[in-house]
Amino acid sequence: QLELVESGGDLVQPGGSLRLSCAISGFSLTGFDLDDYNIGWFRQAPGKEREGVGCVTKRGGVPYIADSVKGRFTISRDSAGSTVDLQMNTMSPKDTAVYLCAADRWSTCTNWDPAEYDDWGQGTQVTVSS
Repeated sequence: QLELVESGGDLVQPGGSLRLSCAISGFSLTGFDLDDYNIGWFRQAPGKEREGVGCVTKRGGVPYIADSVKGRFTISRDSAGSTVDLQMNTMSPKDTAVYLCAADRWSTCTNWDPAEYDDWGQGTQVTVSS
């Protein structure tokens, strides 16, 4: 069981930017390292289903961004620091949600299915409002 801790959530004005970070630890307990896990960023707004917005694959860290945020969000992985960051630009009130990161060895990034992920962080609140 990995530990994932999100940070960086804040109140931001429409059109602004925010960078979220997901710090991942506990690899020594699993016998694997970051390159063995797909790491996904999801968000959940009140009353809505959890939605995948970004993912970095295991074995090379190929980044994927969901169509709903493509062109505004980017995802990056720092293997040395065991972190996966989500850069969000040109934000709108529709981006308001709790953002969570998740890890799994057997998920498929482009399925964008939260049910495929076993390990989750607690989430960080992002609010876009003037």
